[in-house]
Amino acid sequence: MNNFGLMRVAAAVPMGRVADVRTNVSQILSQMKEAEEKQVALLVFPELCVTSYTCGDLFGQNLLIEAAERGVEQIAAATASSDMAVVVGAPVRINAKLYNCAIVLKNGYVHGIVPKIYLPNYNEFYEARWFASGADFLDGCETLACITYAGSSCVCVSPNLLFKLGEATVGIEVCEDLWVPIPPSSSLALAGADIIVNLSASNEVLMKHIYRKDLVKNQSARTISAYVYCSCGYGESTQDLVFAGSSLICENGALMAENERFLMENSMIVSDIDVEKLKVLRQKETTYYSVGPDGTKSSELYHYYTHCELGDAVQTDFESSLLRYVEPHPFVPGGDEAEIDRRAREITSIQVMGLASRLRHINCKTAIIGISGGLDSTLALLIAALAFDRLGWSRDRIIGVTMPGLGTTQRTHSNAVDLMEALGITSREISIVPAVNQHFLDIEQDPSVHDVTYENSQARERTQLLMDLANKENGIVVGTGDLSELALGWATYNGDHMSMYGVNTSIPKTLVKYLVKWAAINRFAEDKAASRTAKEILLDIVDTPISPELTPADENGNIAQKTEDLVGPYELHDFFLYHFFRFGYSPSKVYFLAKKAFIGRESDSNVFVGPEGRANKYTEEDIMKWLKKFYWRFFSQQFKRSCLPDGPKVGSVTLSPRGDWRMPSDAVTALWINDLENL
Repeated sequence: MNNFGLMRVAAAVPMGRVADVRTNVSQILSQMKEAEEKQVALLVFPELCVTSYTCGDLFGQNLLIEAAERGVEQIAAATASSDMAVVVGAPVRINAKLYNCAIVLKNGYVHGIVPKIYLPNYNEFYEARWFASGADFLDGCETLACITYAGSSCVCVSPNLLFKLGEATVGIEVCEDLWVPIPPSSSLALAGADIIVNLSASNEVLMKHIYRKDLVKNQSARTISAYVYCSCGYGESTQDLVFAGSSLICENGALMAENERFLMENSMIVSDIDVEKLKVLRQKETTYYSVGPDGTKSSELYHYYTHCELGDAVQTDFESSLLRYVEPHPFVPGGDEAEIDRRAREITSIQVMGLASRLRHINCKTAIIGISGGLDSTLALLIAALAFDRLGWSRDRIIGVTMPGLGTTQRTHSNAVDLMEALGITSREISIVPAVNQHFLDIEQDPSVHDVTYENSQARERTQLLMDLANKENGIVVGTGDLSELALGWATYNGDHMSMYGVNTSIPKTLVKYLVKWAAINRFAEDKAASRTAKEILLDIVDTPISPELTPADENGNIAQKTEDLVGPYELHDFFLYHFFRFGYSPSKVYFLAKKAFIGRESDSNVFVGPEGRANKYTEEDIMKWLKKFYWRFFSQQFKRSCLPDGPKVGSVTLSPRGDWRMPSDAVTALWINDLENL
């Protein structure tokens, strides 16, 4: 069974009773059974859940401490029948001191005990009244305690423990440890922990929940880790405080699951963590490993920790049920309207600043753009208009050139002409048909043969016109090609592949479409041509089939050459590109994720519904076909990316040969194709 680098984790909040170990253990065992049925590999319970957190001076009662140890032994015994690892909280007495501990259980044994370091003793907290700090065990490895506890011998006790579970390494901190300036989890992660768990008893006061959530999200982002935070809830004493069972699972800054607070029953949140992704991100981000104030490299922290082997993790059937959302359109902004607007403005502002800076730096008089009536040239024109507005230059200094060719349709031509009028730029029309026909004669190309020569001759003729016109007008050619086309090599070498500055170079096709639609509604709704508003024109462009229009239209004058019929759906290719580039996933994992994103799930709430209002847009065969096409084209077309013109980086995925992607043009694709063939 392939786990695809994933691990299922859970945070369980039992409905306990103060100092009632028997009831608390019973609730814990019940939730363990539930977690086993859900194929959870790592299950986390709250701080001091075996006794409850709010026992107060009862922690000085020997009866309670001994009952807690027996309770832990009972819980440990219940782990013997599965590979699930369980982390519970209990008070543990060592050398006549009491410690607030997280206890790791698996396969019937206690594998390690992690005592809490930072004991809050302010405001409503007074833990130092009962507990000693786990800092007692931090004076080098020679002070590592090995005790017999809950029926297990030679149990390691230290905050400096790391637990190897399957492919993941787990580190533990307890409640307040997270709230200090340098949390233990920072060092745990630098020493190799992929997953941090936090057993907590965090009470509720006004607005604390928001701050607490930000802490967990930010710490998971800063450490490039998964963070499982589990806090106690109903059943704790409400003499002075209220505990609401706040539990969170985050991954690299993203909230994966969150518990509903203030429940008066047992609750559990479950999520599938991508451990492989975390490892790849750490590997790629070379500043992850830091240097201490004394010059000590953080990579040396590994040797300060005792590494406990927990063995294999639970084999979860992720094919049947994946408990994490896979975004079908990872490049496209989501959220509410305000968030969507904010992100769209951010993206276009980066493009605008890039172009405006270049124009001013070279003291350019004009910007030359080939306007086809398609998505890419439309976005480039909108960015140019906004850049000229930003510079305080008249838009009539932008020269838009429409160049009808052998496949131009009336729809795209009208949209191109009307859009230029609506935006108030200078427009020119130069038919390339006479020049291309002469070129066919020169190279002895049969015009009835609609091959690659027929198509590329038109693309190169257009580029030549734009370049020469830019020289004549003291301007630069603004490139229109997008990131998806660069990934697939869907551009004519030294044709539309080339420009003097490419504003769309890191904007994938799905995002281009999104931005044009956003701009129509939010930025250019008031611009008008004689017959139509810019908004109407732009929305029609969004609805026009994507095509280079290099072969003749059909008998009705409609676009016959549709790009996605030839290279595949751009939403699939953008999905493939994102996961291939961003996380270095294998083709088999990309295929697995694509199926989850586009073919639906068992849970109706997680089924992707496409633009047509239905799920299951593609079959498994469709996804496999276009995924193979993606790898073949991506590898074979690197030579085009190796000589790209300048353009602004916008997102985390970009293919500039001077920046994020440096790949030999003669790299072989066999390893990646074989991975798919072996499925």
